[in-house]
Amino acid sequence: MTTIFDAPEEFATTALAGFSSIYARNVRLVKGGVVRSTKVPKGKVAVVVGGGSGHYPAFAGYVGPGMADAAVAGDVFASPSTAAVARVCRVADQGGGVLLGFGNYAGDVLNFGVAAERLRAEGIDVRIVPVTDDVASASAETPAKRRGIAGDLVVFKVAGAAAEAGLNLDEVERVTRLANDRTVSFGVAFGGCTLPGAKGPLFTVPKGEMALGLGIHGEPGIREEKMVSATEFAKLLVGKLLAERPADVRKVAPLLNGLGSTKYEELFVLWVAIEKELKAAGLEIVDPECGEFVTSLDMQGCSLTLMWLNDELETYWRAACDAPALRKGAIIATEPATDTLKDDEDAISFAAASETSRQSGACIARLIGEMAEALKQAEDELGRIDAFAGDGDHGQGMRRGSAAANDAAKAAVEAGAGAASVLAVAGDAWADRAGGTSGAIWGLLLRAWSNAFNDDAAPTDAAIVDGARRALDGVTRLGRARVGDKTLVDALVPFVETLERAFAAGKPLIEAWQAAAKAATEAAEATSSLTPKLGRARPLAEKSIGHPDAGAVSLALTARVAAGVLAQAAKA
Repeated sequence: MTTIFDAPEEFATTALAGFSSIYARNVRLVKGGVVRSTKVPKGKVAVVVGGGSGHYPAFAGYVGPGMADAAVAGDVFASPSTAAVARVCRVADQGGGVLLGFGNYAGDVLNFGVAAERLRAEGIDVRIVPVTDDVASASAETPAKRRGIAGDLVVFKVAGAAAEAGLNLDEVERVTRLANDRTVSFGVAFGGCTLPGAKGPLFTVPKGEMALGLGIHGEPGIREEKMVSATEFAKLLVGKLLAERPADVRKVAPLLNGLGSTKYEELFVLWVAIEKELKAAGLEIVDPECGEFVTSLDMQGCSLTLMWLNDELETYWRAACDAPALRKGAIIATEPATDTLKDDEDAISFAAASETSRQSGACIARLIGEMAEALKQAEDELGRIDAFAGDGDHGQGMRRGSAAANDAAKAAVEAGAGAASVLAVAGDAWADRAGGTSGAIWGLLLRAWSNAFNDDAAPTDAAIVDGARRALDGVTRLGRARVGDKTLVDALVPFVETLERAFAAGKPLIEAWQAAAKAATEAAEATSSLTPKLGRARPLAEKSIGHPDAGAVSLALTARVAAGVLAQAAKA
């Protein structure tokens, strides 16, 4: 039970502030994360890691010489926003480029991916390596679909050591990808975790049983089995991972990880049996680690991670580091950083815009306001739909995100922004306030749509249709969802394709949009028969059958609202 907090919604930010105060020797607090408090050589590759809070010491505890240069922290179990990722990377960048590392979760993939694109547009070379170590989450034939769990620590350790050794960005990326490709993990839960302020755990495990293949965001296991002795438990864990042992491997770096409530003595008992199994398999054990490295609040359970070593990976695994979560080797000589950290979030300024584009920007703001009101009214229903196989927060996130977008759009209009700028800042605000996967998707959708507009003239009907295609391409490219995965994309694809066909056939924009909104609504309803293939809902696929996807439903709702606004504008 998570019992010590003031306001639950402030738990993550307050915890980060406390951590930063205690470990001031290692880190400095910045908005949305932490950076190293020691001097970093100019030209060094900056290793920036991150994800949701609730996993301490991941990810802030990984910051220090020989490991990460900075960490971005989202809310509990929620991806940090695009703006937060970009902001922390700008502070950490030393001119050698940035390597971004995070667990392979949909929200993180989107937010870190969009942030990387923004930073590249600013001239910062950014590479991305999602960690995919969890063997329970996807088959060996589809490793890119695997989640990141405790393998984060070993992969980021290698990345940090390679960057500390002075390798350039190409080489740091290569070594980090090699470490990820040769790292596997398997986790087991004995009891679920409880969010701050919640009345009960996110899931429970029957007494005397264990849940195999848990997720670190409170996801239950893929199946339950009877609890066994430490010896048999070790055979289970090691056996799952040895099945993926490369043929040439003779050395291994093991990490036995507690998930939050498992006592260290229990892990030590389990390690004795694990060590025996690894040696029996003919493996030489190199610098094993045991403790809490990637937790899930107060979850009971543990995971075993193995990194299959070659000479290069062994060198970086054993290299010296000094972070709150991990210290190895000789003490690395450092000096305190003397620069002053500056918040880059000054008031947004907009380029000059034409009168017609400003008028269009005002129309876009009114449209977003109508969407925000509709999503506010639909909050409870969207949350109810989401709760069948998710965590029930979709309605809340959509309400928060659209309200923030509405405020940002109105402020942009008052500042004289044109159509493209109004839509872009609305998208950014939506993503930053909503958080999670849906926030990232909507932020990406609106910003990508804005790229079809400019601030010099009013958007043409053709540009509006083109923007819809850009939005779809952006969401599918970075979000990786496809039709049939039971996501927002199941409604977005028929919306865009119908809009394009109708407009190409000569129908006025309003008629084409109305047809597209109808197609999106029908497609959203049809997701009831689908099972989710991405995100947190995937392990609970059976529970979602018979219920539509909340993201598809909210997309269709906004499409209908927009159709109504367009119809009113046509009559004016």
